[in-house]
Amino acid sequence: MKKILIIAVLLSLGVCGYYWNRSVAEERFHISGTVVVPERLVRQAEADNNACAIIVKNEADVPVAIKRIVDPKFPLEFSMGKEDLLAGNVEGVLKLEVQINNHGKLGVIKQGDIFGASAEPVKPNAQHVTVQADKTLGRVQLARNVKGNFFRTAAR
Repeated sequence: MKKILIIAVLLSLGVCGYYWNRSVAEERFHISGTVVVPERLVRQAEADNNACAIIVKNEADVPVAIKRIVDPKFPLEFSMGKEDLLAGNVEGVLKLEVQINNHGKLGVIKQGDIFGASAEPVKPNAQHVTVQADKTLGRVQLARNVKGNFFRTAAR
């Protein structure tokens, strides 16, 4: 009887350790790297009033962390930590995406927006990740005579 109880305790500790190791608490979330824009798109990506959004998504394509940088200069070094998390825990492999636009709306790709993603999925503590922002829809248009306060919109 004593042996069965010891085996049950060891198995339960093993299962708890496995699930604890799979989920990453806020303290263990830290992703850093570089956003790279090809030479042909750098001028448009660095235009006034642009915002660069770095989005971390889980396997179900749900955003779990977002970092926004207004008026970026490329190549752009970034670091994301627990202050950028939208959820308490992050599990499994993650997708890293980037959107550069002047309208401040995430998830909405309009003509002239620049976007891209990392080539491979990343882990919650990945370092030195390179994200290519090399795609665009149509010809890139620079915003002129924009009414309202873009910075208030981009900071949300």
